[in-house]
Amino acid sequence: MRNIKLTIEYDGKDFGGWQKQPNKLNIQGEIERAIEHITGENVDLIASGRTDAGVHALGQIANFKTNSNIAIEKIPIAINSLVKKSIRIQNAEEVDEKFHSRFNCKRKTYRYVIDNSKYGTAIYRNISYHIATKLDVEAMKKAVKYFEGEHDFKAFKSSGTSSKSSVRTIYSANVLVEGDNIAVDLTGNGFLYNMVRIIAGTLVDVGLGKIKPEEIPSIIESKDRTKAGKTLPPQGLMLLRVDYEQ
Repeated sequence: MRNIKLTIEYDGKDFGGWQKQPNKLNIQGEIERAIEHITGENVDLIASGRTDAGVHALGQIANFKTNSNIAIEKIPIAINSLVKKSIRIQNAEEVDEKFHSRFNCKRKTYRYVIDNSKYGTAIYRNISYHIATKLDVEAMKKAVKYFEGEHDFKAFKSSGTSSKSSVRTIYSANVLVEGDNIAVDLTGNGFLYNMVRIIAGTLVDVGLGKIKPEEIPSIIESKDRTKAGKTLPPQGLMLLRVDYEQ
């Protein structure tokens, strides 16, 4: 049996998230139906992790097993011809049968994009969150560095998290600026439910002067969700990359 690894890009705007669920358009189900049409097999598509409704991905990774002998280079073409144009398979490769997209994942990189222009954008409104008030980017750059390292991120998770532990390691945390766009980039060994969106919301409060950069360590140590910023909307969030090597 072959184990096929897919690199997937998608615009999450019209989907109820990655995971299959009744009566909601979802990315996993769309791709699985395409694979079944191509191979004649009912496959289980395993992703590196679930993304929520409205969240995008540039480099989601998923794998499935098949007995089909379809040429590997034809798989992206075949799937892309059957799914919505808001989903694109960017690469397919045959991997070791033991490879598991979720269990073998070492780190993920997420980006949250804030449009800090005066009037917002028509073209990019579905892939960024608009804040008209000018943010103090230098304060945000200083604050984001406090998130690096191993911490208990209980103050930065939404209720409903199924994880037993809220301890995670952030390998790198950066605030990048390009024109009116402010990007919060976080690379870590895992993320709690809404963790990136809450960290981004907290950094917005820093940018607005509501929270001082030096207060971030005490907020982390408090493990109190009420002390962190609000959960920003999903459309600004994108899964950039999934890494399987340390």
